[in-house]
Amino acid sequence: MIDTNDSTQAAAMPLPAPPANGDEPLLSIQDLHVWYELKRWGFAHAGYVRAVDGVTFDLNRGEAMACVGESGCGKSSLMKTILGLNRPTKGAVVFEGTNLADLKGEDLKWYRSQLGYVQQDPFGALPPFMSVLRILEEPLIINGVKDKEERRRRIEKVLEEVKLTPINEVIHKFPHMLSGGQQQRVVIARAMILEPKLLVADEPVSMLDASVRVEILKLLRGLQERHNLAVIYITHDLSTVRYFSEHIFVMYAGQIVEIAQVDDLLEHPQHPYTIALLEASSDPDAHNATVMREIPPGEPPSLVNPPRGCRFHPRCPHMIDTVCNVEEPPPFVTEPQHRVACWLYDPSKDYETP
Repeated sequence: MIDTNDSTQAAAMPLPAPPANGDEPLLSIQDLHVWYELKRWGFAHAGYVRAVDGVTFDLNRGEAMACVGESGCGKSSLMKTILGLNRPTKGAVVFEGTNLADLKGEDLKWYRSQLGYVQQDPFGALPPFMSVLRILEEPLIINGVKDKEERRRRIEKVLEEVKLTPINEVIHKFPHMLSGGQQQRVVIARAMILEPKLLVADEPVSMLDASVRVEILKLLRGLQERHNLAVIYITHDLSTVRYFSEHIFVMYAGQIVEIAQVDDLLEHPQHPYTIALLEASSDPDAHNATVMREIPPGEPPSLVNPPRGCRFHPRCPHMIDTVCNVEEPPPFVTEPQHRVACWLYDPSKDYETP
């Protein structure tokens, strides 16, 4: 067992909002660590990549939550662990009160049928030798839907929902015969075919033309509301989260640094890294085209040897010597629905906030 009890362990940062109906959350991520072992010459231990390092949050039924961060922050490793493709090094993924680590065989198969996965690259996600009919029929066959007419009925229903019509023209086509937007609708249809409770969308519009992105986001939002779906929306594009999510958390170097309601975080960002992300976002206002934005220098830290203390402190313009580079900050509650892991918000100290 890997020892994760060291000075770089992340403080738990649960989402403050409890389920509106008082029920347990659909998905609970509890102090999750996902470390990948490195080996030298194929067999000698050479350390670990701390891809996810102490992440905690709850996702309620019917809620959409965005996970935002730059490449290498741990978003994909978190997603793969939720999907059951990675095993946690430490911590737990709990779905409807059941720890994912306790599921094997048919139970694990059932769990995966409760999740839908929308990939980033639709063309790469669809087998080129299968028609749309065969692509959507396969998960039904694997999960025991033996009646051919029932399979056809469910396929036609989901194609209608994702607006791939006329159905008789689309259903026999192969992926290369479809546009990028149509391919992504097939990916969404496949994710919805088993009527899941949770949808994991991994940057679902980043590979699409700008004119198609809004349509796909509206489609996903409509499916979420119609089926009371919980959604984890993984993205690096802050410009789209406002229209799709209720809550948002920001990841940096494998940890959550800020978590809040979407409007609150976008209008009142508090962690220096979140502020930097918003500064780096594209601005449609032509008057700001020549404005020089202040972007933190340097690169994200190595996840093999992350810096001591706050992992953002080597790049932070507000770094407090002897504090930020010594001890990892816990999550401070700055508003009822807003938490930020930054020493600048320590109520016991008189630090100047950004």
